[in-house]
Amino acid sequence: MSSSCGTGGGCSHGVNIETPQRPLITKNKVNEDLQNYWDTIYTVVDYQKNGWYEEIPQKSLDLIHKLKMNKNARILNIGAGTTTLVDFLLEQNYKNISATDISSTALDILKDRLQDDAKKIEWITDDLTNPTLLLDLEPVDLWIDRAVFHFFTEVKDQETYLNLLAQKVKKGGYVILATFNLKGASKCSGLPVRRYSKLMLKSKLEGNFDLVESFEYTYTMPSGDTRPYIYTLFKRV
Repeated sequence: MSSSCGTGGGCSHGVNIETPQRPLITKNKVNEDLQNYWDTIYTVVDYQKNGWYEEIPQKSLDLIHKLKMNKNARILNIGAGTTTLVDFLLEQNYKNISATDISSTALDILKDRLQDDAKKIEWITDDLTNPTLLLDLEPVDLWIDRAVFHFFTEVKDQETYLNLLAQKVKKGGYVILATFNLKGASKCSGLPVRRYSKLMLKSKLEGNFDLVESFEYTYTMPSGDTRPYIYTLFKRV
């Protein structure tokens, strides 16, 4: 569920998809309403035309480069969707990459694009607001989230995410967290989002993580429209 959408709530995938009602979350399976919602988006739209598609995820790659991690470092890509980030990580010879998303359709598209390289990735379809498979994941050295956390508008969902984050990032490990900033859209793909500043994100992660770096970035969508983000880098303490 990694996405970037239009100011005022529209997302530039050009398809009218009915927003799901308040979803029912069951204990031991992925939230089916939201999963079907995102599966539909990835089914009806060419992923390269989605509003959040990055041909080159340069800002994430720049932060990863600064970390100078061992090539055996464990990396978890949150809300991977059809990201190109994993392609670049594989090109840079990182060997322990996991990709998770609520949409199995998105991950299948990504697997097909990677072809034989898909075997080098650990694939996890799970719901971050009610994780099951992710609970069994070994702790990681780097957690990467571009435009997922801001979908969690309810405190209980934020707390579930942040508890998982604290459990699954090793001491001394890092988090790249990018959300819409305070000037960003109030909705994405018809779903409400919570916008953040550097200080708001710092407050959410304080106690378990120290803020290392932050910057604002204006992302240009495939349509040519622009969307403002806040990027942050945290270190687990």
